[in-house]
Amino acid sequence: MVREAEDFAERMAKRRSVRDFAADPVPDGVIEAAIRAASTAPSGANLQPWRFVVLTDPARKRRLREAAEAEEREFYERRAPQEWLGALSALGTDWHKPFLETAPAVIVVFEVHRGPHSPKPYYVKESVGIAVGLLITALHHAGLVTLTHTPSPMRFLNEVCERPPEERPYVVMPVGYPTPDAQVPDITRKTLDEVMIRW
Repeated sequence: MVREAEDFAERMAKRRSVRDFAADPVPDGVIEAAIRAASTAPSGANLQPWRFVVLTDPARKRRLREAAEAEEREFYERRAPQEWLGALSALGTDWHKPFLETAPAVIVVFEVHRGPHSPKPYYVKESVGIAVGLLITALHHAGLVTLTHTPSPMRFLNEVCERPPEERPYVVMPVGYPTPDAQVPDITRKTLDEVMIRW
């Protein structure tokens, strides 16, 4: 049991967020299986308040990129506080989001709130957050890379994905394979002693 837990921790330690995606298609069934795994997440009152929209159509991905870059340009040039821009500078990000178009698939995750065909959910953000964590893990386990992208505001995603108002965008995740020359920021993770307390 300890060995399996250690092996899993080591495998997950190799997971990195990627922004340089190859155009190679993902085999049929892989994303569906990862979403099935994500859907096993616990949720408030077991209402499973999530929706996973998978975009592979090039025209729709282009619309997504154009709309996201318009919001991101406004954020980086006008709305973002200097402190936030300073924190982002080490990662080398800006308003350009080509990965939204080059990745073979983009998963847009929505929170499902009360609507004509959905009951009032409980602990929505917590539930969807756990499901997204499982989705990231399942994709990594399958040998794919991804990125969590959260443009602000995100309501344009309802139009791009043709979703009703009771579904609220949570995160955008391009999915695929890294390019051979993909670059990732040189980051470190906190040690176990920094994140765990035992009494």
